[in-house]
Parts: sequence; structure tokens; C-alpha cells
Amino acid sequence: MATLFISDLHLDAEQPRSTEQFLDFLKTEAQQADALYILGDLFEAWIGDDDTDPANAPIVNGLADLRRHRIPCFFMHGNRDFLIGRRFAAATGCELLSENEVVEINGVRVLLTHGDLLCTDDEPYQALRAQVRNPGWQREFLSKPVKERRRIANDLRAKSQTAISEKSEEIMDVNESAVAEAMRAYGVTTLIHGHTHRPGIHEFELDGNVATRIVLGAWYDQGSVLRWNDGGFTLATLDR
Repeated sequence: MATLFISDLHLDAEQPRSTEQFLDFLKTEAQQADALYILGDLFEAWIGDDDTDPANAPIVNGLADLRRHRIPCFFMHGNRDFLIGRRFAAATGCELLSENEVVEINGVRVLLTHGDLLCTDDEPYQALRAQVRNPGWQREFLSKPVKERRRIANDLRAKSQTAISEKSEEIMDVNESAVAEAMRAYGVTTLIHGHTHRPGIHEFELDGNVATRIVLGAWYDQGSVLRWNDGGFTLATLDR
């Protein structure tokens, strides 16, 4: 068996094939795993645990099935679903992780993060992130009716797409110094993250040691999963 890592599924009613692939993944490979880690952006948008959008029900039920099969599932907030809370965790059985989490996988200490914190060159995004992650902002947003929240979320998505189209690829990628600083701060030589939609395995030197940064892929066109067992890790795509 293997420990599985995924991120950036961006599940949305307008992209049913991604949802179908994820639900199939939960019923098959995930139910045979040692554990599943979801490192953010499971949903394209999440406006609060009280949202009763029926499109989310199969996803919640699919994750709950893992609990019934006694497969540990861990969830980390992304930039699209940072409002997922305790009600979602209780319904799915997912354990919520901090934005920087160190875990041990087959004897290796690994730092997990969504990845957006490492994109420090994108200063406008970091300013927006600080705003929406503020507890006061979140309380005010969640106090609004669901319909109004959905309208605001759609507006923010549209503005985000416009902003992304105007930014260079380099600005939206991780900053190498930020990566090194994070890994030093947590005393690791292995980092797993998503967010950038640039799957790959990068080896580099960190303070005289070989370090590894693994980037998970997005699920827009096909699934992406990191499998880690006793023999090591493999980053693979899941064809549709």
C-alpha cells in the first residue's frame, strides 16, 4: 500500500468529469491506501460549511466512505477552499491540517503546504491572501446570506482570472529563497506542495544536503497523484 497526496482538483459543477474521476479514485485506489492527503483546492470555491449546494454532496459522501473503510484522510486549506471548517471535517472524517504541516512518511520528515505561501514574488496575491485569511474578514463574510456569498465568490473568481492573465509565469511560481527558508525553518529536506499546477520533482542543494521539492499537478485535464510506499515515491497522472 501507499500514502497518497493530491491537490488542486478544483471540483465544480461545471466540470463534472473531474468530479467523476475523483469519486472513482476514492472508490478504488484511495480505499487501498495507507492514508490520503489533500493539499488544498479540492473545490473551485467554498463559501462556507453551511452551503447546501447539492453538487457537493457526492464529494462529501465519497470522503466519508474512506472513514467507513478506516482510511485516514487529511485536508489542508488552499486558496480556493480556505473556508472549509469543522462541519465539513465532521461530515467527511477528514482531519484538518495547518498551513505548514510536518509529517513522517516511511521514516522521512516531510513538510506539506498548499504552495501559495511560497509564491512571494506575487505581492498583490499575498496581500489578498492576508485579507481573506483574517478571522475578522471571514466572520463578516460568513455572516452574509449564502446567495450573497456566492455572488461575491463568483466576482472574486472573475477578478482572479483577469489578474492571472496579466501576470508572468515567473511571478506566479514559487520563490526559491522562500522554499529554502521554509525547509530550514521546519528542519526538512523534502517538501510537497501544489498550487502552481506545475507537477514535477525538483532536486537541489540545501545547506550541503540534497533536498527534494515535489509539486503536485492539477486535475483540470487529468488526475495527478503522488504515491509513496516503502520503495520510494512516484508522481503519476490518472488518465480519463
